[in-house]
Amino acid sequence: MKKTVILGALTIAGLSAGAAAAATLDDVKARGKLNCGVTTGLVGFAAPDANGEWQGFDVGVCRAVAAAVLGDPTAVEFVPTTGKTRFTALASGEIDLLARNTTWTFSRDVDLKFEFVGVNYYDGQGFMVPKSLGVTSAKELDGATVCIQTGTTTELNLADFFRVNNISYEPVPIETNAEAQPLYLEGACDVYTTDASGLAATRAAFENPSEHVILPEIISKEPLGPLVRHGDSEWGDIARWTLNALIAAEEYGVTSANIAELANGTDNPEINRLLGTEGTLGEMLGLDAEWAKRAIMAGGNYGELFEKNIGENTPIGLSRGLNAQWTEGGLLYSPPFR
Repeated sequence: MKKTVILGALTIAGLSAGAAAAATLDDVKARGKLNCGVTTGLVGFAAPDANGEWQGFDVGVCRAVAAAVLGDPTAVEFVPTTGKTRFTALASGEIDLLARNTTWTFSRDVDLKFEFVGVNYYDGQGFMVPKSLGVTSAKELDGATVCIQTGTTTELNLADFFRVNNISYEPVPIETNAEAQPLYLEGACDVYTTDASGLAATRAAFENPSEHVILPEIISKEPLGPLVRHGDSEWGDIARWTLNALIAAEEYGVTSANIAELANGTDNPEINRLLGTEGTLGEMLGLDAEWAKRAIMAGGNYGELFEKNIGENTPIGLSRGLNAQWTEGGLLYSPPFR
């Protein structure tokens, strides 16, 4: 009898967990759009263009998930969030997915009850100063005023760096990148510190970008990636494998230009499973066979998204670096589609 009772309790718990896990997917399908949390505006990563359409590298992740789940990359409601409000928006259910240059840390993963589904940009914190300041190293910033976004890992890393190097600084707290730009340009702070990619994006928006220098020090590891709520395993799988699909597509040479042809079938079983011409991977996710094909078509593979939004031929001008494929000496690596 005890075995029966225990088994029954486990079964009920399992059913409850299953119901909770399916909730976000069901909500998104019923709503007909994905609510995706993004930054309040960081050119290259997430910002509205002249027509009010959101564009950027993180935006591409949102659109890929919408395409996979809803069949429409435009079925996204973009919700601007700050460093302080992003986690509340996700925890409360205001957004289904947070794709906002957010660093994967132990406490955010475990204590805040979120689940990071991967890394879409390997970054590190840096410092930007006016060239006129004559500074060549962050270790020369003793006594500087520093614009710093509150509620971020940047804030904590800054304190650690100055303490370790036995130098002092005066923080100038800001909530958004947009708030930091005029303060920095007006000289209200000597230094702006954030993820190096964010500094490059911010500098690109200046009238005279060449008058500002990003110092050589990278003082932290900032693995940036999308995240969902704990207890949402099915939804987490969808977000995780959509990102992996973009990464794998680049590795296997699947692009927005050739995907229609490759979707007819190839000699590569991995590509066939990715694009749904072999196997039942879509069914395992609760989606149809062409989910990944749609995700890749939404904005191209990982490399295409990178080059279009933040690559070396854009005003942001970022090289692939750590974000190159593992076959090219970088850290990008998707688990197998099988």
